[in-house]
Amino acid sequence: MSSEQAITCGIAKSDRRSLRSQHLLRQALADEINAGHDLTNATVAALTERAGLTRRTFYTHYRDIPDFIEHVEAEILDELRERITGIAAADLPSLYRNIDALEPAPGSVELLAYLKRDGAVIGALLGPHGDASFVQRIQAIARETVAERMKTGIFPGVLGTFFDFYLSYVVAAEVGVVQRWFAGGLAESPETMARVMTVIAFVRPGDLYGQPIDINVPAYGMKLLNLQREEQKGSTHE
Repeated sequence: MSSEQAITCGIAKSDRRSLRSQHLLRQALADEINAGHDLTNATVAALTERAGLTRRTFYTHYRDIPDFIEHVEAEILDELRERITGIAAADLPSLYRNIDALEPAPGSVELLAYLKRDGAVIGALLGPHGDASFVQRIQAIARETVAERMKTGIFPGVLGTFFDFYLSYVVAAEVGVVQRWFAGGLAESPETMARVMTVIAFVRPGDLYGQPIDINVPAYGMKLLNLQREEQKGSTHE
């Protein structure tokens, strides 16, 4: 083996050790949270002991616990953003066809399969002892990713009054479904959950009782907009 090959081999081994250490620390984080320890109380000593690593190894990769958490969450959020972008690219006609065929939205199985594959640490962060701000960051990414795509299908006059709250409602609901899935131990397959989540956004309360209601959203949004303007005028004259 030449010196160059030896160097390359050494780097590869070092990279594998580094990735293994980071994986063990992520798993230790999940175990620590799932054991009932709040994330805010996590320590380097506790994590490295669970991971079977030295504190020196931890500090080779991260400055401190907040830096470690930030790296873990950033990696997850990057993965989620990429997959949510794929889902957001779907149009309504294709969604309707998929629903009729009992098929999930394009890209949704891939998203949920990733969540289940990395479920230990994601579930821990989403759980009661995890990071409440992590849920908010997921929602922010989902809003950012789908907002422009969804606006293309809504009458422009309702955007300011109706759309922001509608988008908040949809995103919070879908994230809530994912949290419920984790709370149930990921019992359902990603394929089943993808089918559920594809349809659930289109279900209205009346549909469950055989009493559907049809709302002209653009007209309703314009009424809200006009009402808001009248209220603003009234408050100005007071």
